[in-house]
Amino acid sequence: MAVISNQKVKTIILRLICLLITVGILCIFAPVSVHAMEDQSTGSTDETTIRYGAGEVQTPEELEELNVQNTFTITYGNGNGEINGALRILITLTLIALAPTLLIMLTSYTRTIIVLHFTRSALSTQTAPPNQVLIGIALILTIFIMQPTLERVYNEAIVPFDEGTITQEEAFEAGIQPFREFMYGETLVQDVDLFMQIAGQEWDGETLSDIPTSVLIPSFIIGELRQAFFMGFIIYIPFIVIDMVVASTLMSMGMMMLPPTTISMPFKILLFVLADGWSLVIMNLVRTFY
Repeated sequence: MAVISNQKVKTIILRLICLLITVGILCIFAPVSVHAMEDQSTGSTDETTIRYGAGEVQTPEELEELNVQNTFTITYGNGNGEINGALRILITLTLIALAPTLLIMLTSYTRTIIVLHFTRSALSTQTAPPNQVLIGIALILTIFIMQPTLERVYNEAIVPFDEGTITQEEAFEAGIQPFREFMYGETLVQDVDLFMQIAGQEWDGETLSDIPTSVLIPSFIIGELRQAFFMGFIIYIPFIVIDMVVASTLMSMGMMMLPPTTISMPFKILLFVLADGWSLVIMNLVRTFY
């Protein structure tokens, strides 16, 4: 079996990212409508606007008189309240640059990757599974957990905006609302109260609409960190017991120079495999969001 080098894998990943960014830029812009204006004729309909036939122009002055009265107009969304094209491209590129941060901060990715990291550390396997595998698992689980929210964003914001039934501001409000509801369901009231006090604002403790997004996001992040570290502590407990038993056995045998982790790691892996550990960890991790 051929072994693919890390450099080649990185090159393939970079090409895929560039392809996705290009497709995203092409898909984000709404189609441009081009139509002729009605009742905007320039001149009499009884006269032709063609001054010379093909090949009859002899001087530059005659060339300037060719079809001087024929005009056309391109209308883009009636041109009212639309953002300039160059500015839209700048905003699009900015959102693409912020996409990884939004993916990490506004979804279940934070809790998922931290729990998977604690699991690997508890096994004392150092780099097995490697970081690329953990990140890939976390991304797939994040897409699975966030699927209902993403479907709502697509149906309530992206589709109406592409059809032209809502404006950009309305599309943004409709798109952020499912994320707000998801974050609110995973956020403790005490965290919201903390940041509301820091921001100098009041909240009745129940209504989501009274919580600014700038307050809801850090409250959600604090809650995710707390939950992830608590789950990591629970995962560590059985492996700590194995370390203590192995360390006590080695000391009683007088083998104090032998690192206990060297002996305990195979037993940890055996226990984890026999208990179907990955299935238990991932299953209970996903259930915390439902």
